[in-house]
Amino acid sequence: MPAATPARHASTLVPPARGKSKLLTVALAFLFGSLGAHRFYLGGLRDPYGWAHLLALLAGAIGVTSMATGAGTPALNWAFAVAGGASVISAFLAAIVYGLRPDDKWDARFNLTGKPTRSGWPVVILVILSLLIGTGLLMAGLAISFQTFFESQVEAARALSQ
Repeated sequence: MPAATPARHASTLVPPARGKSKLLTVALAFLFGSLGAHRFYLGGLRDPYGWAHLLALLAGAIGVTSMATGAGTPALNWAFAVAGGASVISAFLAAIVYGLRPDDKWDARFNLTGKPTRSGWPVVILVILSLLIGTGLLMAGLAISFQTFFESQVEAARALSQ
């Protein structure tokens, strides 16, 4: 009977040929995560989620610019802006997830042949900053969305009452 093969992860990231730095990954996710830099660092240019980050950020920039200039339909502009916001928020979340991954699990996944990882204070500080900034952006986005929704409801009620 043949030996059982280990189960493969459904993730698109393949184990790298050489070790990847946990600190660099967290820093890339924190600073340039919405551009997909951390995904491209770990998985190369063929990583579809890295490209999804980049396209969502581009869509968000188009949506916010269209809202500011009054071009396009409001629903489409909001959909594009939400896509860009999701890219930014998910980048901070990725920095938190990668930073909190135990070093032995990091080495087993991304650093098979390299020097063993020892996370230090820089990783902890980046995780804390990601948590603070990501949470602040998420709450600000929710507040602006709810304010815009309720203002539109007030305007609709005024139009009905006249």
